[in-house]
Amino acid sequence: MPLLEGLQVALTPFNLFACFIGVIIGTLTGVLPGLGPAAAMAMLLPLTVKMGSTAGLIMLAGIYYGAMYGGSTTSILVNVPGEPASVVTCLEGYKMARKGRAGAALAVSAIGSFIAGTLGIILIQLFAPPLARVALKFGPAEFFAMTIVGIILLSNLSGKGGLKAFLMIALGLLLSTVGLDPLGGINRFTFNYAGAGTGLSFIAIAAGLFGVGEILWLASQADEQLEVMKVGLRDLYPTKEEIKRALPPMFRGGFLGFLIGLVPGPAATIASFASYSLEKSISKHKEEFGHGAIEGVAGPEAANNAASAGAMVPLLSLGIPFSPAVAVLLSGMLLMGVTPGPLFLREHPDAFWGVIGSMYIGNVMLLILNLPLVGIWASITRIPQKYLMPVVLLFCIVGAYADNNNIFDVWVMLGAGVAGYLMRKFEYDPAPLLIGLVMGPIMERSLRQALIMGRGDVGSLFASPISFSLYVIAIAFLAFSIVKGARGTKKMAGTVECR
Repeated sequence: MPLLEGLQVALTPFNLFACFIGVIIGTLTGVLPGLGPAAAMAMLLPLTVKMGSTAGLIMLAGIYYGAMYGGSTTSILVNVPGEPASVVTCLEGYKMARKGRAGAALAVSAIGSFIAGTLGIILIQLFAPPLARVALKFGPAEFFAMTIVGIILLSNLSGKGGLKAFLMIALGLLLSTVGLDPLGGINRFTFNYAGAGTGLSFIAIAAGLFGVGEILWLASQADEQLEVMKVGLRDLYPTKEEIKRALPPMFRGGFLGFLIGLVPGPAATIASFASYSLEKSISKHKEEFGHGAIEGVAGPEAANNAASAGAMVPLLSLGIPFSPAVAVLLSGMLLMGVTPGPLFLREHPDAFWGVIGSMYIGNVMLLILNLPLVGIWASITRIPQKYLMPVVLLFCIVGAYADNNNIFDVWVMLGAGVAGYLMRKFEYDPAPLLIGLVMGPIMERSLRQALIMGRGDVGSLFASPISFSLYVIAIAFLAFSIVKGARGTKKMAGTVECR
């Protein structure tokens, strides 16, 4: 059986060591805001090339999916997303930490990542060729329609009012246009400032809105917030009720994330947002969302891990990278003399099945490494905030600068921090803004490409059955949201009249 042979390859001492080093570096990469798996993989490419094709690919893959485990740590403990895909975890994970359930949130995150990662590997084996062919049917018009559906579906992420959410998404879309025109190569809205040419860093804005904004908020509430958070030993792990509530979101997030991973773009980030929105809409505990719902940690953390597995499908089957980290992995494969695609399995079976086998082993390693360390991570919450917040600010500054080695991004982060404080003060949720920032480049590029291919004919956007069906879904969900909002307003008005 090929998988058993792959496990034998992965279990050789040198390959096992490569897997271990990869997942450790990946976890640390996820913990440190701003570094990112793509940057870590790129820095270690020269080393992995010298290790040989199988061991080198195992190590690079370990960094890639290991980063998804570590990204939740700072999100839960200090409200700073270590990875863009962990932004959603801030919404519920940090609230759980504030209630003394940091250990439970970290444990559920690790378990969900393991389940979804393992599920993703199984799906890679079973469905890689047919799913890759489905993904190829998406052209620019279909991608644009998909972004419209995504924005409408995810606009209800915070539940704090549809209009506020749409305003935040619109602001995110506007901010995404800063920098080089993706097709024309012209600087836009940079005011001739050289540092703005690369655009506004997602890491800088996310760290500012969540990290610096939280620091400013705590400073304004110093009398209430300086109390040291206590985490007892019995609270370090999830209760039976928490596990029972978390398991279904883990599996739902796993399947959803894998499917989203087949689509070009920041799949892990989009998958985590989509999973959170799904869990919030179907949960029996809607009142807990925004206050520390366990489902809001389990689902998104499973989704971003499964999305990273899904992104491997087009790479291994067709040699097409759908994300920056996978593009670095492709570069490593080419440097090692391995060409991914339809002939990959035939020409390099040891490398293919060795990587698949190592992913099983790597997920077990990550679970073993993360669960016993829950107590250590949770103990961070005992540090008084007057000491912890300067460290958080330092991480934010280092992370923002490390993203592009650009001091301009630090200023962007500080500005976003002030904006994050004001948003919290006036009850605007920053998460929809980040949705717009992520979806904006995909939306613009796909729209312009579709219009170019259609020679300016707007009707070309609706021509294919896939894009037409997506628009129907978008309109239906928008109508449902409007009707639901109108009924809620009417119900509230009736309650006031009765009083």
